[in-house]
Amino acid sequence: MKKAASPKKEKEHLKDNINKHNFFDDVWDVARQIPKGRVTSYGAIANYVGTKLSARMVGWAMNGAGSVKPKVPAHRVVNRNGMLTGKHHFNPPELMQQLLEKEKIKVVNDTIIDFDKLFWGPAKELGI
Repeated sequence: MKKAASPKKEKEHLKDNINKHNFFDDVWDVARQIPKGRVTSYGAIANYVGTKLSARMVGWAMNGAGSVKPKVPAHRVVNRNGMLTGKHHFNPPELMQQLLEKEKIKVVNDTIIDFDKLFWGPAKELGI
């Protein structure tokens, strides 16, 4: 039989979930502002929301954005080198590239061509 968690542990777990929910909401709000035809990185969003070392958590937020309303353009968020590292979370995996190409973004070997020119930095564009 599994032992019930103490009220203190349950409270900590609830606090973690609330913080995670707010973090995801912040990430999704930033991602919704990325203009069509532009891209940003997980790290740039993490830095903008004040958690510079949380690029992986931004990735988790993008992974969970599929059913969020209003829609989140998760296909516009890539790694710091312009690689489509999140493509395996799209169904089918080719969908991420197809959505980017629909916005006139060229992708070769899962990497955005002219990434530096297309990069949209939230800190610069939205201000910190």
